[in-house]
Amino acid sequence: MADIKYYDVILRPVVTEKSMAGMSEKKYTFLVHPDANKSQIKEAVEKMFDGTKVKKVNTMNQDGKNKRRGMVTGKTAKTKKAIVQLTPDSKDIEIFSGL
Repeated sequence: MADIKYYDVILRPVVTEKSMAGMSEKKYTFLVHPDANKSQIKEAVEKMFDGTKVKKVNTMNQDGKNKRRGMVTGKTAKTKKAIVQLTPDSKDIEIFSGL
């Protein structure tokens, strides 16, 4: 397994109705590197966003979907999603504030 740095762990935020509803409870959803573990995700969030303290991290792996084009079949890439819950005294993450 390659050495993953903290800036390579978080790929992009997930912006859906369900993830926006979780922001009131200080839960933020990100797409993360498929090989990242929970401690690496926690470290990446705390280093990338100043003033944040992570309470817990939940992760889920999603398999790629089957796709067809004529007779040729294939799969899309696997993804990993992380739901990060912050402590009550932690600052909010700024990238979600304008949404």
